[in-house]
Amino acid sequence: MDTQSIPTLYDWAGGNEKLEQLTTLFYSKVHQDALLEPVFRHMSPEHAQHVAHFIGEVFGGPTRYTHNDHGSHASMVAHHIGKHLTEGMRKRWMHLLLESADELGLPSDPEFRSALVGYLEWGSRIAVLNSTATENPIQPNEPMPRWGWGVPGGPYQP
Repeated sequence: MDTQSIPTLYDWAGGNEKLEQLTTLFYSKVHQDALLEPVFRHMSPEHAQHVAHFIGEVFGGPTRYTHNDHGSHASMVAHHIGKHLTEGMRKRWMHLLLESADELGLPSDPEFRSALVGYLEWGSRIAVLNSTATENPIQPNEPMPRWGWGVPGGPYQP
């Protein structure tokens, strides 16, 4: 597969519609979860959509989060400051999100799942670290993270 025909993670996942389905299903599970529900109890009705837009942008999709939602990497990090997240919460968050991905039928090829899990591990660990901070370590002008396929690059080709 030549590099020009490699889809973005965003496209491979199914685009905005699929990511919004993912975050909607995930947060419905969070609201039923004794460990995570208190953390997300007061989230806005648009929270799931904003998170889908953030993931979509990180995965190479349109800049809906930065342009439509007026967010940035710094603003996403700011949501975690002072939350005092635990490793148990992070693991539960990961479990519910990956369970939701399976239920929705997000691609299960090893390359996509490796990239997805890699990003979620990275992002959730950053969230836990920043949750004990008193100030945002990310500058407002810092670019959004970008996540790709990694090695070997591209979806699985049997």
